[in-house]
Amino acid sequence: MNLILKPAETYRGDYSVRNSDAAILRFPFPFPEDSYMYSVNIEPHVPGGPSVAYDAAFDLDEHYIGECADRAITLADDPMRCIVMPHLIDAEWDTLELLMESLAKDYPEQFVLTKDGAVWHWVNHPLGIDQKFTFGDATTLPYPPFEFITRQVQGDFTLQDQRDNNLFVEGGMVTAQADWSLNFDAGMSFMEWHAPVPLAHQSGVFERALAYLLRLQYGKPVRRLNWTLTANPRLDTSPENYPIWGPEKAAITPENVGERLCLRVELQTLTRLPRSNAILFGIRGYLIRLEELTRVKKWSRRMHRLIRDLHPDIATYKGMSGYRQTIIDYLGSFDDGAPTSSGTASEQTSL
Repeated sequence: MNLILKPAETYRGDYSVRNSDAAILRFPFPFPEDSYMYSVNIEPHVPGGPSVAYDAAFDLDEHYIGECADRAITLADDPMRCIVMPHLIDAEWDTLELLMESLAKDYPEQFVLTKDGAVWHWVNHPLGIDQKFTFGDATTLPYPPFEFITRQVQGDFTLQDQRDNNLFVEGGMVTAQADWSLNFDAGMSFMEWHAPVPLAHQSGVFERALAYLLRLQYGKPVRRLNWTLTANPRLDTSPENYPIWGPEKAAITPENVGERLCLRVELQTLTRLPRSNAILFGIRGYLIRLEELTRVKKWSRRMHRLIRDLHPDIATYKGMSGYRQTIIDYLGSFDDGAPTSSGTASEQTSL
């Protein structure tokens, strides 16, 4: 799979990160209709779909180097962004094996994995990593196995342990979360960590989702999309750092909304792990400024109508209450009233 990488860009400070034309066209736009309501919206995670972001088991793009650098900064400031409870050591090795094998298969020019029995050799060309280690022996790695490999992949990851007919989040690498805390949620059950989501509980969405995931089979991963809005292309919007990014949201104005406000989309994947029977939950985040999004006409039309008609409780949960009308006015200037086509909007092929 072809992967063209940019030099490191910044996701804090001057926010130098920008999407190329190719990155805009591959963006997994999450809205198949002009309206939105919570749903399970789970499908098999197999190659193919309206965006090439679906083609790899774990998608990488032009921002790979910058995102890994930003993760390292966050971990240096707060090592508790990576937590794995001791009983999940098998899940750590499961994750390392899955990610290494997937990256080497999907991006062979960038990643190489060779095995000689338990002695493995991992080469990550973009990050300059060349590591020989013994599989199953954590002392042969510079970090614990889960942390070692998730430092080298875009997106966040959590480990869900399955027991007592429930799932418990008991491990994770979370440095690019949308206003939630791994340190706070660690140990919670499926319903407990989803408790803040409005409206969905009344409809039984999470009960159905949990029942589905408890039956998730090895070798049959699934995926879904989620979304929110973020001020500036910032990866780390954690509660721990709210004093840093909170004021940025309050500074959104009609004059800067196009440049500063970003649609944040998560391509969420769930994979059953073989040894531990845990579930690896991948949260691959994508950021696109509104001014970039509006270059695709049907995206701006659809998002205008969706935000305009969004249920107030969902708008509040998505954090847009203070500037919702500003978004509606901005996107409305790009809505010519034409009907939007059915299907996923990211079928766009040109700008």
